[in-house]
Amino acid sequence: MRKSWLVCALLGALAWGQAAPGTPPGAAKPEGPAAPPDSSASVAPDAAVLTINGVCPEQTSASQTASADCKTIVTRAEFEKLANGIAPNMTPQLKRQLANILPRLIAMSSQAKEKGLENTPRYEETLKFAKMQILTNELQRSIQEDAAKISQDDIENYYKEHPETFEQFTLERLFVPRTKQGEDEDDKEEAKDQKDAKLTDAQQKAKQAKEKAEADEAEQTMAKLAQTLRDRAAAGEDFVKLQKEAFAAAGMKIESPTVSLPKVRRNALPPAHVTVFDLKVGEISQVINDSGGHYVYKVVSEDHPTLDQVKEEIHNTLQTERTRAAMDKVNGSFKVETNNEYFGIGGPETAPPPRAPHPHMVPAPTSPSPAPAKPN
Repeated sequence: MRKSWLVCALLGALAWGQAAPGTPPGAAKPEGPAAPPDSSASVAPDAAVLTINGVCPEQTSASQTASADCKTIVTRAEFEKLANGIAPNMTPQLKRQLANILPRLIAMSSQAKEKGLENTPRYEETLKFAKMQILTNELQRSIQEDAAKISQDDIENYYKEHPETFEQFTLERLFVPRTKQGEDEDDKEEAKDQKDAKLTDAQQKAKQAKEKAEADEAEQTMAKLAQTLRDRAAAGEDFVKLQKEAFAAAGMKIESPTVSLPKVRRNALPPAHVTVFDLKVGEISQVINDSGGHYVYKVVSEDHPTLDQVKEEIHNTLQTERTRAAMDKVNGSFKVETNNEYFGIGGPETAPPPRAPHPHMVPAPTSPSPAPAKPN
């Protein structure tokens, strides 16, 4: 579950207050030893988990114990109630960070009350804004909790109504670059710029026309190669071998990309490539062209997961859809008019709610992920 704004504020303050001199907040730190096992369950609810010496407890609080030497005691039950109010199911690590910052907050807020700062107009306005933030967080939490109430019937109906959503295909993909890559492109480009500077306008136009014609011819050559490799794939040749030939012909200095794409969903490929899913197992697609290059697919296998295998996924999908619908309804329930004379042209903007990334995505065909170049 997403951390609440209050957790971020607390832990942000902790990072600021605890940062070592000369170490910027948020800077990477060396990895330490593994976290100790969580033994909090063995502590009694009324046992003290924090004792802040030198800070007198509020006499109006029945759960805090005053003593002669003036100290404030926070029990496990009190601490967990606070932690759960900030963020349900807070991890032991976050609890430790909260425990680090809480004594300072208790001590400083106690001194602020002694100085009467809770009666100032600035405090009242800050408190008003903080309450709006807390209530907003509570509304979002309530919406998420309501959206998570998915019945078994809802899950089964979604599975029956969207069978194509869960089909999984194992594919092989052959990628042929659209153009050839020349050698020492940076050096050639620098030499070309120096040489072009000495040409007349007419000579430069003629040279550009010639280069365009050569580039078009090179693209046609690669397109023909893609068709040839496709025909050889259809004849039964190995995709790995054909992929290496394609990159060698293109003058690529990096290793050819992996041809195997396991467990691909229909929504994982661009719209121009989805005709692949209409093929039968063992069939080879025609050459698919787009701005990235030329592609040939082979359907190796097709699988239909059972309801039990995708039950959790369906639950999460429905929860996300319902959360989004509820938030869209809230965000659409009001309109804002701003005084541009005060805020300036454009005025304040309302950020749209975040969208969750879709699972089961494979690398985009327009930018295959080859292995890194070998060092010289």
